[in-house]
Parts: sequence; structure tokens; C-alpha cells
Amino acid sequence: MADGADRGPVAGAAGGRAAAQAPEPAMWCDERFDFQATFLQCLAKHVPNIYSAEMDPLVEKQEEMVQAAILYPLECYLFGEDPDTFLEKLQQSGTSQLCGKVFKGGETTYSCRDCAVDPTCVLCIDCFQNSIHKNHRYKMHSSTGGGFCDCGDTEAWKAGPLCTKHEPGASSSPKENSECQLNEEIMEHSRRVFPSVIKYIVDMLIWEEEKELPEELTIREKVDSYYCVLFNDEHHSYDHVIYSLQRALGCELGEAQLHTTAIDKEGRRAVKAGHYASCQEAKEEIKRHSENVSQRPLHVEVLHADVMAHQKFALRLGSWLNKLMSYSSDFRQIFCQICLKEEAGSEKPCFISKLMLWDARLHKGARKVLHELIFSSFFMEMEYKKSFAVEFVKYYKALQKEYISDDHDRFLSVTALSVQMFTVPTLARHLIEEQNVITTITETLLEVLPEYLDKNDKFNFQGYSQDKLTRVYSVIFDLRYILVSKPTVWTDRLRERFLEGFVSFLRVLTCMQGMEEIKRQIGQHIEVDPDWEAAITIQMQLKNILLMFQEWCASDEELLLRSYRECHKAVMRCSMNGRSREKTVFHLCGHTLESRPYRVSADPVSIHLPLSRTLAGLHVRLSKTGAISRLHEFVSPEEFQVELLVEYPLRCLVLVAQVAAEMWRRNGLSLISQVFYYQDVKCREEMYDKDIIMLQIGASLMDPNQFLLLILQRYELADAFKKIKPTKDQDLIKQYNVLIEEMLQILIYIVGERYVPGISNVTKEDVIMREIIHLLCIEPMAHSAITKSLPENENNETGLENVINKVATFKKPGVSGHGVYELKDECLKEFNMFFYHYTKTQHSKAEHTQKKRRKQENRDEALPPPPPPDFSPAFSNVVRILNCDVMMHILRTLLQRAVELETHLWTEAMIQMVLHLLSLGLLEEKQQLQKSPEEEVTFDFYHKATRMGSSALNAVNVLMLLEKLKRVPQLEAQKDTVNWILQMFDVVKRLREKSSLVTVGATSGSEATKGDESTQDKEKAERKRKAEAARLHRQKIMAQMSALQRNFIETHKLLYENTLEAQGKDDAIMEEESTSSAIDYSRIALGPKRGPSVIEKEVLTCILCQEEQEVKFESAAMVLSACVQKSTALTQNRSRILELSGDTLDPLFMHPDLPCGTHTGSCGHVMHAACWQKYFEAMQLNFRQRLHVEQIFDLENGEYLCPLCKSLCNTVIPIVPLQAQKINSEDAEAVAQILSLARWLEIVTVRISGYSVKNAKGEKQSLPPFTNKGTGNSTLEFHSILSFGVQSSAKYSSSIKEMLILFATTIYRVGLKVAPNEADSRIPMMTWSTCAFTIQCIENLLETEGKPLFGSLQNRQHSGLKALVQFAAAQRTTSPQLLIQKHLIRLLGVLLPNYKGEDTPSLLEVDMFHILVGAVLSFPSLYWEDAVDLQPSSVSSAYNHLYLFHLTTLAHIMQIVISSATESPTAHSSDNGEEAQSAQSFCREVCQYTSGCFSQDIPGWLVWDCVKKGIMPYLRCAALFFHYLLGVSPPEELLQVSEEGQFKALCSYLSLPTNLFLLFHEYWDTVNPLLQRWCADPVVLSCLKGKSIAIRYPRKRNHLIELPEDYSCLLNQASQFRCPRSSDDEQKHPVLCLFCGAMLCSQNTCCQELVNGEELGACTSHALQCGAGVCMFLKIRECKVVLIEGKTRGCLYPAPYLDEYGETDPGLKRGNPLHLCQERYRKLHLLWQQHCIIEEIARSQETNQIFFGFNWQLL
Repeated sequence: MADGADRGPVAGAAGGRAAAQAPEPAMWCDERFDFQATFLQCLAKHVPNIYSAEMDPLVEKQEEMVQAAILYPLECYLFGEDPDTFLEKLQQSGTSQLCGKVFKGGETTYSCRDCAVDPTCVLCIDCFQNSIHKNHRYKMHSSTGGGFCDCGDTEAWKAGPLCTKHEPGASSSPKENSECQLNEEIMEHSRRVFPSVIKYIVDMLIWEEEKELPEELTIREKVDSYYCVLFNDEHHSYDHVIYSLQRALGCELGEAQLHTTAIDKEGRRAVKAGHYASCQEAKEEIKRHSENVSQRPLHVEVLHADVMAHQKFALRLGSWLNKLMSYSSDFRQIFCQICLKEEAGSEKPCFISKLMLWDARLHKGARKVLHELIFSSFFMEMEYKKSFAVEFVKYYKALQKEYISDDHDRFLSVTALSVQMFTVPTLARHLIEEQNVITTITETLLEVLPEYLDKNDKFNFQGYSQDKLTRVYSVIFDLRYILVSKPTVWTDRLRERFLEGFVSFLRVLTCMQGMEEIKRQIGQHIEVDPDWEAAITIQMQLKNILLMFQEWCASDEELLLRSYRECHKAVMRCSMNGRSREKTVFHLCGHTLESRPYRVSADPVSIHLPLSRTLAGLHVRLSKTGAISRLHEFVSPEEFQVELLVEYPLRCLVLVAQVAAEMWRRNGLSLISQVFYYQDVKCREEMYDKDIIMLQIGASLMDPNQFLLLILQRYELADAFKKIKPTKDQDLIKQYNVLIEEMLQILIYIVGERYVPGISNVTKEDVIMREIIHLLCIEPMAHSAITKSLPENENNETGLENVINKVATFKKPGVSGHGVYELKDECLKEFNMFFYHYTKTQHSKAEHTQKKRRKQENRDEALPPPPPPDFSPAFSNVVRILNCDVMMHILRTLLQRAVELETHLWTEAMIQMVLHLLSLGLLEEKQQLQKSPEEEVTFDFYHKATRMGSSALNAVNVLMLLEKLKRVPQLEAQKDTVNWILQMFDVVKRLREKSSLVTVGATSGSEATKGDESTQDKEKAERKRKAEAARLHRQKIMAQMSALQRNFIETHKLLYENTLEAQGKDDAIMEEESTSSAIDYSRIALGPKRGPSVIEKEVLTCILCQEEQEVKFESAAMVLSACVQKSTALTQNRSRILELSGDTLDPLFMHPDLPCGTHTGSCGHVMHAACWQKYFEAMQLNFRQRLHVEQIFDLENGEYLCPLCKSLCNTVIPIVPLQAQKINSEDAEAVAQILSLARWLEIVTVRISGYSVKNAKGEKQSLPPFTNKGTGNSTLEFHSILSFGVQSSAKYSSSIKEMLILFATTIYRVGLKVAPNEADSRIPMMTWSTCAFTIQCIENLLETEGKPLFGSLQNRQHSGLKALVQFAAAQRTTSPQLLIQKHLIRLLGVLLPNYKGEDTPSLLEVDMFHILVGAVLSFPSLYWEDAVDLQPSSVSSAYNHLYLFHLTTLAHIMQIVISSATESPTAHSSDNGEEAQSAQSFCREVCQYTSGCFSQDIPGWLVWDCVKKGIMPYLRCAALFFHYLLGVSPPEELLQVSEEGQFKALCSYLSLPTNLFLLFHEYWDTVNPLLQRWCADPVVLSCLKGKSIAIRYPRKRNHLIELPEDYSCLLNQASQFRCPRSSDDEQKHPVLCLFCGAMLCSQNTCCQELVNGEELGACTSHALQCGAGVCMFLKIRECKVVLIEGKTRGCLYPAPYLDEYGETDPGLKRGNPLHLCQERYRKLHLLWQQHCIIEEIARSQETNQIFFGFNWQLL
């Protein structure tokens, strides 16, 4: 709190000190002077001058003047010495134990689930990091703003209330209260200064005069200077206000935006200055324009300049006091005393109450200052916190009413402070006892809702205001806060006050009991769905409060009984209203029921019965505590009237049944929604569950037959069980069947659902365990899914963690998905098919899962109920409804209908329920017989079930019906259950007869007893036999089939052979060649010993028309769908990206840093070019017709989704077949004799000179002149190059040529971000560049993943790369050959200095692999003749490739030696092998050529080591390139991962010596002059002298930034983040770039940038620079990853942080501790490196089209 950095505004700007030695301090010090008058005089003099320019305030200047003229003299007087020195001393003397940090919106807060007294107890990030709770089960959440750190508050924590920063021992002071005591003089001064300051602040904040000031502040002539001031409200949007200001004031958009931002932040702003009349006019204009766009006008006032100045200064004084409070407890106490002091004999409220009552009328900025002042003073002193709470409760009703009619957010209202007081246990007790706070809150609730009461005094929320009701909920929250911690000790006063509050609360519930009644629509559908959300939401809000009230009542027996009496009275009052007196009589089975006539289907019914349900809750607690034995003292049996209590909940359940039977279809969706919530986990505890309990209370207290008759009557099923023949109307019969099913289900629940503490002897843990078991019986579930399905208590806990490990095992997640819990096998026996919290779908799913499991285990499919726990004494009579006459009649009637096959009168579900009820009855009797001697057991289910239904001759009993049931074909599925029940009958019979040992029935009810094992064994054996027979049958059929196959092949052998022969002669020749050459088969790609190309016939299927076609030069084109994108995946230096595009860029040379390449990827799906064109045109047409739909892809730029896999593509790659090239070994040897590197260079030079001479005739010579230096051999002439073998160029079909041009143009357009232009000279360069860059990306990926170079590529990468390289080779044919030659000469200029032009870069400034690809692919242009289209023969190209590759390799070695081998060695190696010696001698030459700049002292082994490591990526890329260009198989070693083997294999494949320096020796005469020229390059020399830095090899591979393992570290970083462009301390949305680690301020106007005239958000503009438009960000406060591409596209992606249950937590909603999952982070890394981010965005946007509303541009 007293942190040094926070001191600024108190000490102030030192700059104003010099002028501060004014006479004021002396005047104030003089005791004769009235301090207040002097103080106000001083303010009257200075304040209007300081705050004179409110339209465009110079904040720093104003602050300086305030310090100098007012605050510094005031502080000097107050402290009696220099303020800086004094505050420094105070600062060091210790800190308060309370932290007291006030949270801003979005700040992270932490709560400890183990130690916090309730979930509102939170810590700020600093206290949390320094507390013991860091290692506990904590939760993280984002604050909505306005909260307060509870560190140091002993009442908030069960353990560890203090962090290490706030412990008393943490400061140097050893005193108990570590804060320094102020001396008496300062205290005296404070008592003089504070009242004046506080009074001034209060007076000015609640000042209502717009034109005048208080007399004591008016000392100068009044000037006609006014401001038109606009205030903030929550009704008008930003755009509304901007529009109104522009129209009313005629100002620019920028100015209007500035005003609006300030108004939103501060709450008000002067928008016009001038005379009164002009300001008044502006006010009217603004109001008029704002009314046009919204229902109400903006709030505008005209204030005198002086009033405005004093109000502004009052706030400045408020923040000055606020800072002062943090220094000393004495200051705080004096301040609080003054604020609470009431004027003697005056009725007026004290200062603080005045401010509270005025709160809703203050603007935003003033409220913030006021609330911070309350936090820093009252809430830091427990004694005064209590006094403040008393004042707060005194005015509670007024404050809440003000808040409800206000329109500002809750956190800006003083009412939001209630949580700080009401949740403190001792304070809550005090407020209940002394201030009767519960009654105050409930009365407030009734007073703010009267407009929603109907004529019966019931709530009816039709046409409610959503905003107003949301505000009313805050009153409900306050009730929850007050009840959060139960008292352990009850005093009489507390008991009385609480009861008073409870009775008051019952009045609220009375208004809800039976509210919003509905009547069934008949004939016509309801026209307008009634509003139902408000009533249900209030139920949800009250759920925990109802539970808390019940818990409070249950903690004291006396209180519980008295509360019960009050609640019972209230229920009775509601039930007696408007009841008719006459009763109807209903007879069945010799029993009679008299009841009042009522039909749910015809009379009004309500789903809202909170009073009845509260009574049910209290009744259960009476039973649990045993206080029920004294109930008769409080409610006499005559008063009790259990039939009335049961009536309303029963109606509610009947309504649910009738909705299921579709009887209420015409009542629309609102009723369906209400019924859904009635049974949903959010509401069921206080709705559905309590209704079942109320029926159980009825069953325990009423005669069982009467009870069942009442149920039959309310379900309107009285006729269904009489002998009357039902109607033929199918709909009516179906309706009856559903109602019978629903009723049977409720009967099962009444008897079987005993897992409620109080109804049976179970604990809360047992209840939760049972819930979890039944959820996991449906399917394995994630932790969050289980949590969502369990009800939360008042502390937002479900109790899941305490029990989950007893019933389930956790299964960890993979790279995607989440961890799940699976049920332990031993818990499966607890499964109850009719579990009352199952929805219909869950019920059938669970039943299916469990039956399937039993089938797999070869067991019967019976799923009998598990033995339920015994009812507690108060509910023991419930079981009597199982064996009463009416129940037997119901069961018999239904079984009889099934046996008599009256199919329309029964359903399988109905019989299933009958069987379940029989099982329950038998289990109950069996359990009772096992516990007590037979004669004591009065429960005679067996006896009743075996008794005949009547005395008629054809009468049957239940047992006989069950036997018959086995033979009903439709009930085959229930056969096992029937068998189980029959066995149970047998068990109970034997227990009754005592004929067998007691142990017979001792096994659990869900398993068969020992006596019946034989029948089960027989069944098992039968099952096994059937399964075995089926297996043998399958085997036999399989054998027959394979025999037939063999026979078919034998018979048609000739046919098979003929097909193979007829595959064309060409293939046969190819076969011959390849077999003959297999003898001298070599795996070398370059030079005379080059191995043969492995060419397979390529027959591909088009994914659009499904036709096959072979790929040939002359055939119609086939294409691969592809995506070209700019990429920065390989660069370490992102600052140069933005320059790398546009019309002026020359893309021929790639910088060795690979700053921004063009990557081509493919999804590997093939189409005919014609089919693709049709598909693309159809898509364009389709989207033109659907203009209103926002599209995922940009058709204008050629984007489309692959028809098969929906990947985003923007072009197609034509598939060009590989040209077979066979080298005749004799020719090759002959050529080898003549064609050395030197001769080859001469021939090339002559050829190039010849071209340049030719061209010079027609145009100005554009190539450097070549002299044939050093060769006296005149035999070389222009055509010499052709003498080593030529062949005619491949002839491509027109459609292939068309596709070559199309794809090349796309690369050019995307790579350079320019308009397409087929004739541009840069198209070939871009083609070679994308080919080289894509190969480098793939090599990088393989290395990162640790995969071998060949054989491990995915199919899509393999086919894409093959097509790309062949395309790059073929593209040359579509461009003018002269152009290609020009490019080639420029490329060679880097290697051969005599071709060097002005624009040729230095050796160190180019990437050699790009040079190699460009040179190899452009070299055939030298064979071009005017008349014929020639290309080099296999032998020629073998030598061309070899020498070009050797030259670039030599240059690359040179690059590595210069840039990477100049370091001093870190480790010493004595290895002095052949390579080291060669390296040493090479270094000596370099040293000589660089005039000693290159040190020759570097050991040879180090140079060799650097070269070997540095050249690996280049060699790997070259191997990939030549493999896909020539089709020569690579050596086996490259198909596996091995460091040493790989280097040798690469050297052999690429015709290099393993000692690379031998290349220099081999070509020394030729290379020596080149080496000299390379060394003399100024850039090389500058690098060697250390003046510039070159790229080091091997290049550093890119990875996503390192993230901390614990997510709270990231949150910590975010909390310290300050936006560089914003001076305020408002919380921002920090996002982290995962590419480079930059922290940005997202979605905020302060960081928007103008790029090419467009407003871009911080992330979007950063992505352009960092990832060429594609980027990956982590939103820290929301724990979400955002992928963005360009300005218009993006998607959310799961963050790589998981909680201990293997789940992500977007939005930190669950708040569990999160830890980095390396596998998922690696997956993100691969997404980047595989260039799949765009693809992921497109897929995501296609599946979740909801994101279209988001403006990615401003992210």
C-alpha cells in the first residue's frame, strides 16, 4: 500500500516548488486566523486561474500550479516540515497489515478454495504470489472492478491471512501495530485541516447551482464564461454521442471522438466554452440531435467556469487525501471521525452519508475518487468499517432505490461496497442484531418491485425491464452476502432478529407462491409467448439464499421449529385462498377419497411454489436433527393438513407430465422452457427435488391408499384403472399411456429416492457420489462437464473433488481433447435406471450403455435397482404405498394388459416401471426380513403380490402374470428382469418360511442369490454355446470365400497375365532399361555417374468428376489445389518484412536471413484443370447471388475451399510429368575427358558473350562485356555448348501451358502483393524463389521434428513438392528465353565476379540455395537457338547441374568460413585429421587474400566443424531439390535419422567429397581467381573487421517463444503491462505475440494505427510486420489463442494451458490453476511451421460462422 512508486500525486511535481514559498503557510500557521476562511480564500484566489482552460487542459501544467500554489503550502502546514522528508520517514516506519488494493476492471484476482471463508475473499496478484495459498487449490478470475484485496483480514481466511509482504515482521518496525504514531502537533493540525478540506470536497461535489459559487468562494467579479458540459450515460452508444456532437457543434470526427472517449472515461467533459447564451444553445442542439437517435436525450449542463474549476479541484483534493490515508492509521482515524460526525441538534446526515446519498448523481470520475477514498480510509480501520456499515444500512433503501433508477454500471455505484461489509462474519452478525439488516434488505426488495404485483399480490413480470430487474438482483445478492457464514453461537437477540428477517423474507416468497399462473390453451394456439425468463431468473438467484436460510434455521433447534411454524402458516394462508368448499368422492378397490375438485388440464396452475418448497426443506431438516419429535408443540396435528401441503407440488408434477404428453402444445415455448429449468441442475434443488420431498412427506403422513387415489385423481387417470373400456381415439390413448408412465415414474421416485440427508441416514458426500456415479454410467465425462451437471452450494462448490477419486479413475488427454473420468467397476452396482435426475435422453443412453456392458461381459441384461438406504423414522411409512391395495391394483391391471396383448393400452416403458416397482417392493421386504424376526415385519409385499386380484374364476396374481409375461414377444428385452424378479420372489418366500438358512438371502440384491446360481449358470452356459456356434459358422463362411477366390484366380490366370502385358510398349521398354541398369545402379544425383530416374506411370483420379487420367505432356492438364502465402517462418529478423513487397522490389536475390519468403503448400487433391475452372466459376456465381452472406474466402483474390477437404486454397499447381533422363555411360566417360570445370566455364562465357553481341546489334548492350580471359583456345565458339548433347524441348499441351501461366502469375501476385501481370519480368524469379523457400521450409520442419529427410513426408507435402519443382522447371518455357538468360547472368554474377553488374549483391548478402535453384532452373535457356527449341541432353544437364552445384557449394563454404568460423574456440579438440589440415591450408589462402583480416590462427578442426554443421541444411535442401527435379532415388541412409551417416550419404548423392575442402583443391586453378575476388569484396572485409555482422550458419531455427509453466506468471506479467501510448491506469487487454514475444494492447483505441489509410488494431498491424499478415497471439486475461491472417480473418484456438483435469479454460471461467502442456504448444508450433494457420482459420470460420460479427481489423 505504501509503495514508493505510489507517492507521486502526494509529493507532487518538484518543479513547482521554487515558486512555492508564498505567504500562505505563515498565515495558516497563525492560530488567530480562522483556518477554514483562510483556506477558502486561498482556493478562491488560485483555483479558477489554474483550471481556466477546460476545453483543452494542459494536465501537467495544471498539476504543477496546484502543487505550488495550494498543496505544497498545505502539506508544509500539516506536517510542520518539508513534505518530502516527512512522507519519506512515514513511508519507512511501516505499512498497514491490510493490503487494501482496489481492483480495476479486468485485473486478475485469486481465491483459495481451501482457506477462504467464502468465494468473495480474494487476493491481488502480489499478495497471492507471496502467500501460502499459492500451493493450495486456488481459483483465478478477472475482476469486474471495484473490489478490494483481503490480505491481512483475519476474518476472511481460515489460514494464512497475511502474505509475507504484510506480515508484521516484514517491516523493520518491531511494534505490534507496525504503523508509526504521529506526534500530537501533526494530529492537531490534521484536526484543523481535514474538516475544511472534507467540507469543501463535499460541498463542491453536491453543489447544484450551475451559475453561482458559495459566497466564501466568490472574491472576484463574475465573468460571463461558461462551459457546455456533456455527461456520460449508458443508453447512448459511442457512435450516437459522436454523431450528436458532430451535428450539434459542427466539429471534426477526430475532435468528437476525443470528447467521447474522455466522457466515457471521466464521466463528463466540457465540449464548448463561451458566453452563457452560446453554451445554452449548444446544450439544446445536443439534446435535439441525441433524441433523434435514442429514446432519451443526452444529459447536458451549462456550468460557470468557476464552478467547473472548483469541482475539478475538489476531486484533486480527494485523490490527495486518498494518498495521505495510505501513510498513517492516525490520518485515517481522524478522517473517519470527521466524516462520521453529525452536526449537533441537526437532522442532516454526516459528510460520508451525504456523499453516499449523492452518489447516483455524481459523474464517473467523482464516484471513482469517492469510492477509493472510502476504501483507503474506512475499510482499512475495522472499527470505522463497522460505523460506515451502520450508516450504509441506515440509508440502504434510499441507496438501492437510487441505484435502481440510475443507469451506471454496478461497480460504479456505492451500493457495490455492500460485499465488503456484509461478508465479514462479525460485522454481519452486528448488522443483523443491531440494524436488523435482513429485514431491511427484504423490505427493500418488496419496495422496489411493487409495480410487478398483480391484484392478488403475486408477482407478474410480464413486460418487465431487463435492465431494472438486473439491478434488483443486486439486492438479492446482498441477502446472500449477509447469510454467507452461519453463526456458531446463537444469542436470543440474534435469534429474534433473524426470525424477524426470515418472516419478512417469507413475505417476498408469498408474493412468488403461485405467481404467473397459466391455463391450458384449447383449440387455438397462444398468440404471444408470455415472458417467463424473469420469474425463472429470480428463482435461480434465490436458490442458494433459500438453502442458506434453511441451513441457518437448522443450526438451532428452537429457531428451526419456530421458523417451521411461520413457514407453515404462510403456506396455509396461500392455500386457503379462494378454495371452494364442496368435495367430490372417488372410489377404487374399496377405498374412497374425498377431495376438492381440481383439474390441472382445465384450471390455473403455477410452477412457482417457493413457500411449499421451503417448508419441505425445513421438514427434512427437522427429521435430520430429530427435532421433528417436538413438532406437535409448534404445529398441532389438526392445523397440519398434509393434503393441502401436498396439493400444489403435486399439481406442478402433473403439469410436467401433461407437458410430456403434449397436452399443452398450444401454450407455446415459454411453458416448455419453464419445465426445462424446473428440472435443470440450476433450479432443481429448490423446485423439482423439493416437490418430490413434499410428496414423500405426504406419503409418510397420509393413508397410503388415500395418497395413491389423490395421485390418480390429479393425474386424471381415475378412469384408466377402472373397468371402463377406453376410447378408440389413438391420440387420447397415447396421452393416457404417457401420463401413466409419468405417474409410475413419480411413484418410483417417492419410494426409491432416499438420498437426501434427513429422508434417510446419508451424508452430502453420499449424495454427490451417487450423482457422479449416475452421470458416469451414461459415458465417461470431463471434469467440467461433471461440475456443470452438479448443483453448486452458496460457496460455488459442488463437493466434487472430495469424492470423485472414490468412484472414478482419471484418464489423461492426448494432444487434443480433454481428460475424462471413467467409473470404477465396483460402483456399477449402484446404477439405478430410474434415477430421478436423468432426462429422458440420459435415461435411455445410460440404459443402453449398461446393457451393452453386461452383454460384453456375458451376463444377463437385468438392471434391477440397487438396495436403497433405509428411510429415517419420520419417513418410514412411505414404503407402505408399495404394498397397499391401490398399488397392487395398478400393477396387476398393467401387467394384465400386457399379457392380454392389448398393445395400444400399454408400452414397454410402462412395464419396465412396473417391474421396477415390484423389484423395490421385494428388496424392501427382503431387507426388513434380514434385519428383524419375521413376525415383526409388517411389510407384506410378497403376500399381497401373490394374492388373487379378485374372487372371480379367471383371477390371477402378480406372480402368475409375470410367468406369462416371459412369453410376450414384444417384451423379449425385459425377460432377464422378469427372471430376476421371480428369483427374488423365491428368496423372500424362503425368508418368510424360514425353511432355508439365513445366509441364503444374504447376498446383495443386485446379484442373484446362491440358491438361484444354478439357473444363472445354465443361462451363461447357453449364451456361451450360442456365441461359440456363431464363431464357427463365421469361420466356415470365410474359408469358403477364400477358396472361391483362389479358384477364380486359377481359372482366369491367362486373363490376369494378358492384362499385365498389354500395358503398352513404352512401359515395357522402360522396364527393360531399368532392369538392365540395375546392375550398375547408382544412387547419385549429379554428374556423369548419375543414377536413373525412377519414373512410375502416374494415373490420377479427379476429385470432382471421379475420372482417371494418366499424366502426360500432351494430355489435358491436371492440377493440385494449392495455397500460396507470404511467410516469415524461417527468419530471425522481423524488422525488414514490411519493405519486402511492392512494385520496386527485385526478388531475384534472397537475403540469407530469409526475411520473408513465398511458401506454396498443397492439400494434395487432384482435379482436371477444366473441372476446377467450372467449380471455381460456379462458386463465384453462387456468391454473387448471395451478397448478404459474408464469405470466409476472398473470391476476388482467387480463394476457394478445396472441394474435398475444405482447406483454403488460392490457386492450383499444374502436374507436370517428370522427363525420363538416361545417361549413356560411354558418352558420359567420353565427355568427362574433355569437360572440366574450367572448360565448362569458358564455354558458358563464350555462349553468354555471343548472346550479348547478338542482342547488342538490336539494342543497347545490357550485359557486361565479356573478355575470354586466360584462354588462348580459339576453337571455342558460340555453338560449342551444343556439342555435348542436346535434345528437343518437351512439348506441353495448351491446357498445361495455360495452367503454368496461371500458377506463376498467382505466385507473383501474392508474393509481391501487386496486381497480376503475366508479362512481368519478375514472374520467373518468383517461381524459383517459392520453389527454393518451400524446400527450405520442409527441410526445417523435418529437422525440427527429428524425421529422416526422405520417406517421412506426408502425402500432401510429397505430392505438392514434386508438382512444385516440376512446375518450376517447366515454367521457363512460358517466358521469353532472353529474359531467363538475363536473370541467369545476374545470378551467376554472385559466383563469377567477371559477370558482376552494378546491382549484384555481395557474397554475404545472398542465400546460396536460392541462387542454386534459380541457376539450375534457368540454365537450359542458354541452349536456345532462333530456329529450334533445344534443351540440354541428359549428359549435358548432368554436367551443368554438377558444376553449378559445386560452384554454389564453394561459395557457401566461403560464406560459412567468413561468418561463422571466426569465433574463438569454446572447446578444444585435438582432432587433426585430413579435413582439419585441408581447412587449415584453405584458411591460410583466405588470410593471404584478405590481407590478414581473416586470422589464420583459427584451428583447422574448428573451421571444419563449423563448415560441416553450417552446410548441412544447404545440402539437405539440395538433396530434396535434385531428387524431386530428377527423380533419382536417394541412398538408404537418408531414409533414417543419423548424424554421421547422413553427411556421408548426402555427399555421395550430391557428388561431393566428404572432405569438402578437397573441392577447392580439385578445381584450384579455376577457383583461385574467384576466391581472390570473393575475398576482396568490401562487404566481406567489413564483416571480417567486425564492422558489420553477417548471418551465422547454420541459421538458428525458429520456435514459438518460451512460455512460463504456470499461467499465473503470465497473468503477473500482464498486470505489470502498461500501454506505451496511454497515460491512464485503466486495465487494458494485453495480448502476447507467440512469434516474437511482444506484449500488445489489444482492442483499444489508444493503439490503433493508420496503415495505408485504414485503421488497424495493434494486433493486426503487428501481424503485418511480424508474420507478413499471419500471426498467433495469446490473450492473457482470457487464456485464448487468437490466429489472425490479413485484416479480415481470424479465429480463436484453444490455449496450450490445461488444468489438472486436462481441460482448457477459455475466459478463466472455471478459474482452476493452469499449467503449460508442452505437446499442445508443440502442436501450435507445427501449425506455424507447416503454414497451416490460414487453413485452420478457414476451417474454424466455416464451422463456427458465428464469428462474422467480429471486427478482426481492430484486434
